Amino acid sequence: MSAEDLPVSGSGDESAAGGDTRPIRVLLADDEHLIRGALAALLALEGDLTIVAEAASGPEALAMARAHEPDVAVLDLQMPGADGVKVATQLRDSLPSCRIMIVTSHARPGHLKRALAVGVRGFVPKTASAQQLAEIIRAVHRGVRYVDPELAADAISAGDSPLTAREAELLGLAADGAPVAEIAERASLTAGTVRNYLSAATAKLGAENRHTAARIARERGWL
Repeated sequence: MSAEDLPVSGSGDESAAGGDTRPIRVLLADDEHLIRGALAALLALEGDLTIVAEAASGPEALAMARAHEPDVAVLDLQMPGADGVKVATQLRDSLPSCRIMIVTSHARPGHLKRALAVGVRGFVPKTASAQQLAEIIRAVHRGVRYVDPELAADAISAGDSPLTAREAELLGLAADGAPVAEIAERASLTAGTVRNYLSAATAKLGAENRHTAARIARERGWL
């Protein structure tokens, strides 16, 4: 599988590759140590890729990226401390030269849309082989955007989230069963305001209560 064969969305910026022949410096972040270690070993066999750092959580991924300044960061979607999209958002601001990819075994359409919105250049299922992932890393490094075709089709058919950013935020806080008073304190809002937002979100999702609404939103990748 060559980079030219990759299904991509959008055009690439070939200037990213330039005439530079140095290895592509890669950060791998995944909280599953066995998977991360195996992937690091396989990618290290590629002569033009160098694994400069590994991380097991969102905060560690941020720290390693800032310390090693990789060319490409390959982030698991769901990690302790901060998910891949949140890490990507922070890296976009603090390390804009780093291309970001997300790999996942349980993507929802909303996850893809959130990732693309914050500048993620690659969105890949964990079913991809190490060889395929290596090709995608090279393409993303060149400035090409790669989105798994099946995930892209699901995202298009699912439509956009009906929730506002504040509704999604508060619904996320409610997802673990926290009472309204606690949510209000964490969000620095009054309890009445929180109830109004949660009621609006629940109605938009056609749910019977805020807990069901949170589950629906998570299943669709809107949180």
